[in-house]
Amino acid sequence: MLTGKQKRFLRSKAHHLRPIFQVGKEGVNDNMITTINEALEKRELIKVAVLQNCLEETDDVAAALVEATESELVQVIGHTIVLYKPSVENKTIQLP
Repeated sequence: MLTGKQKRFLRSKAHHLRPIFQVGKEGVNDNMITTINEALEKRELIKVAVLQNCLEETDDVAAALVEATESELVQVIGHTIVLYKPSVENKTIQLP
């Protein structure tokens, strides 16, 4: 579980990132979860955009992604979700 200070730190790191995944009308599927897990292992911190045509609410998509990838939800802002998961092999982010 992340503390408030750690979430602030991660939000500042994520500010300049662009979303590398988009959730559309298909919603969250197994293939997407696999690729997001791989991206989290490489980058630790990613943004996911929820498109306008997505039938699910952004908060529901965020909850599904957090549960499926076992990551931490840093922030949901508008239609953008920021996820963090410490990498096993490529540890680059040092939390305060």
